[in-house]
Amino acid sequence: MTISAQPVAIRVPDGTTLPAYLARPTGDPAPVAVIVAHELFAVSPDIRAVADRLAAAGYLTLAPEFYHRHTAPGRWFERDDAGREAGFALLHQLGRDEVLADVDGARTWLEAQPGIERIAMIGFSAGGHLAYLAAAQRPISATAVLYGGWLPTTDIPMSRPTPTLDLTPGITGRLLYLVGEDDALIDAGQRDRIRVALEKAGIDHELVSYPDTGHAFFWPETPAFNEAARDDAWARILTMLA
Repeated sequence: MTISAQPVAIRVPDGTTLPAYLARPTGDPAPVAVIVAHELFAVSPDIRAVADRLAAAGYLTLAPEFYHRHTAPGRWFERDDAGREAGFALLHQLGRDEVLADVDGARTWLEAQPGIERIAMIGFSAGGHLAYLAAAQRPISATAVLYGGWLPTTDIPMSRPTPTLDLTPGITGRLLYLVGEDDALIDAGQRDRIRVALEKAGIDHELVSYPDTGHAFFWPETPAFNEAARDDAWARILTMLA
């Protein structure tokens, strides 16, 4: 399916303007629209490519710039030491109320588009944490969390004042959590805590851990790239959305 893509600007409840990358399928979209939550490096070409692929599968897809209150619109970072330093500096300014306001603005904008009935989310790493938070606090129909970190801790502002994992009972849609078993950020102990929280709350979920796979396995330019895991993740995401 052919697509079109463009930048959009969305007013959010706190009065700020949220820039976002919009990927639109040609013709009528599926009734589910998707919000893609970026990782540490902001709305990079990798994130835009995810939005494009989802649009090619028929989904109206929005990739918001969640750092917009703290940096220039359109800014993204290379996947290197300098990029990580810059991304972490912004991540540690990103509060829970801010990201939920942005999710609200994105949801409202998408729900106003013709044919859209439900909102799903996909998030990578820090964006996976953001997507889990949104699923626990907002009516998100389906959420794919790819190696979302810091969920059981208060190490980042999004997970304060109480760890985001503690909000798990608020999830009302389906949740898919995808992670590598060799992920240094999300070790076996954290994976078990996430699994127990989802099971105890009775959430419709699937937790998939890939053997011999590390963090950021989804991206071909990373040392952790695992093609089989990436392809399986894509298949599960598309099945979830369908």
